Amino acid sequence: MPTKRLPMRQLREILRLHLHSQLGVRQIHRTLRVSVGSVSKIIKQTHELQLDWLAICQLDDVKLAQQFYPKANNQLSDKLVMPDWEAVRKDLAGQNVTKHLLWEEYTQQYPNSSYSYSQYCHHFGVWLAKQKRSMRQIHKAGETLFVDYAGQTMPVICSSTGEVRYAQIFVAAMGVSNYTYCEATWTQSLPDWLGSHARAFAYLGGIPKMVVPDNLKSGVSKACRYDPQTNPAYQQLAQHYGTAIVPARPYKPKDKAKAEVAVQIIERWILARLRHHTFFSLAELNACIKALLEEVNHKPFKQLEGTRQSWFESIDQPALMPLPAVAYEYSDIKAAKVNIDYHVQYDKHHYSVPHHLVGERIEVHATSELIRVYFHGKPVASHARRHGYGMSTVATHMPTRHQKHQQWSAGRLMNWAKDLGDQVLIWVQYQLNSKAHEQQAYRVCLGLLNLAKKYPPERLNQVCGLANQQSLYRLQQIKDILASNQDKLYQPDKAISYQLPQNHENIRGPHHFH
Repeated sequence: MPTKRLPMRQLREILRLHLHSQLGVRQIHRTLRVSVGSVSKIIKQTHELQLDWLAICQLDDVKLAQQFYPKANNQLSDKLVMPDWEAVRKDLAGQNVTKHLLWEEYTQQYPNSSYSYSQYCHHFGVWLAKQKRSMRQIHKAGETLFVDYAGQTMPVICSSTGEVRYAQIFVAAMGVSNYTYCEATWTQSLPDWLGSHARAFAYLGGIPKMVVPDNLKSGVSKACRYDPQTNPAYQQLAQHYGTAIVPARPYKPKDKAKAEVAVQIIERWILARLRHHTFFSLAELNACIKALLEEVNHKPFKQLEGTRQSWFESIDQPALMPLPAVAYEYSDIKAAKVNIDYHVQYDKHHYSVPHHLVGERIEVHATSELIRVYFHGKPVASHARRHGYGMSTVATHMPTRHQKHQQWSAGRLMNWAKDLGDQVLIWVQYQLNSKAHEQQAYRVCLGLLNLAKKYPPERLNQVCGLANQQSLYRLQQIKDILASNQDKLYQPDKAISYQLPQNHENIRGPHHFH
């Protein structure tokens, strides 16, 4: 006896192909996609019953079933049993569960009153089309988290100034259970956007396989229907949590129907209830949102059994990936080019990189405490973050000849200049004060002071006096004056005066102005 009961339509087709068309077991297997063992057992039983195709054609389904399945309940129902489509939709959310598997289980439960597979799929499609838009898509357990911002904002009053700011409302919803998270942030900028994601994952207690955002600028740097470009910092968050960012297609609201429905629910069940409240801080607003959010997730479904919370705990939560040991920290990512002095600038401060990267394009990853520099995806430098003007230089990043300059300071340079003369000191002080970072002037100052090895200090001081008087502050100009001996013509102590004539025919006297 076959261990598995086949649908009567399939049973008749096996018998027809064998008895009428004279096909072999493996040919029937390839034609009907029925296992070789099941086909063999049916054919063997047919020979034992001594049935031919003419006799089988005269039997109805009930009598034919009695021949092959005598122990089964072979009473054919006048009405076929319609499956519980809600249960089917819920089962399809499980991993590796297919409609064909559920249909086979259905036919085993109702052997004589079940629909064929094609009818089963047709009726399921008809039922699914009648559901809410957000229910039409079939989502797998723990697979997708939909995220978006609500169109409505919430006013928050500054208690000290009375200024009104409008907080943005971030919303996230799981694909299967509709389990929802929301919070208020000041802006939709990248730090707030990524921070909301991290807090949403913490609220879920796990990580979904995919995150589906809308094509807002914070998440997608270039919107495209087929190949959107995700923001580098957003990609970094995805790598940290081991998830994938799959932006919704532009102008395709069905791609993010869950998010749209979740936004609508949050606006109606939370924001509308808070419309008469006055908030004086973002924390106060989020505390009220958190309390009402618990009510939303525990509110019973209208057309389904259970709540968002119960569905999440039974379906989505077990399938989520675990949270990483360390929470995500936002990094501002900027591309930069290494300057000639092997430093890169971030937020008005300069940070050194290995000198062989001069002229290369690198990436600066900045957190609140740390600056990391990457070249071709590999870290090449790391600095404690500094705020404001300044220069952070690691000695090993410098060429060998430049490392000697690291021993110098502005005070040491000015002491050396003072020993050569007051005019030399004035020239050196101007160089140190004219640069945004005094270290940038060390090289030119050393170039001037080292001229004392070739020229007497008195002459160098005299040249600097001439340069200070005529605002000549380039080292090459000093060298040109020394090479041409122009400094020897300069006599600062002898002022040249010219006596103008007091009587001249073209000069009018006081008597002309009576």
